[in-house]
Amino acid sequence: MLLPSFDEVLFYGVVSKVTSDCLADCITQWWESVRERFSHISTLVINLDNGPENHSRRTQFMQRMVDFVHHYCLHVRLAYYPPYHSKYNPIERCWGILENHWNGALLDSIETVLAYARTMTWKGLHPTVNLVTQTYHNGVKLTQEAMNKLENRIQRLPGLEKWFVDIHPPHNWWDT
Repeated sequence: MLLPSFDEVLFYGVVSKVTSDCLADCITQWWESVRERFSHISTLVINLDNGPENHSRRTQFMQRMVDFVHHYCLHVRLAYYPPYHSKYNPIERCWGILENHWNGALLDSIETVLAYARTMTWKGLHPTVNLVTQTYHNGVKLTQEAMNKLENRIQRLPGLEKWFVDIHPPHNWWDT
């Protein structure tokens, strides 16, 4: 994760499969760690790379984001970078610096990877590095009926339905 306004980078080393649940748990863990600092925030914009685990049509990811919004009473906007536009995504520059930092090193253990991640710098600051040890499983998804109900809880920007998704807190939902 990257907070561009603060030049803060957070890396999550995951020993299991990276799934929709894994990504949602990392977002939740991050928010729990910063929510007091950002208590004035009512809208959280999350820029995403449109990967298979967090795509706006990925049922489990969308369910988890709706649950996140409901739990924290935040408005969340998911803004996706289209395919082949990673050069515009600032987190890609962080990855490039990390790759240069460990250039040529033998990454033979999770401890080695995490140590390199902790010692790199982004704009003069070291990232926060967390290890995720929970086991995640592929294939967790909603039924079509459940996804249809979920679609009533989200708003897709007309004309850009795949790329901008708004999820409003419960007090804005008509069918709560």
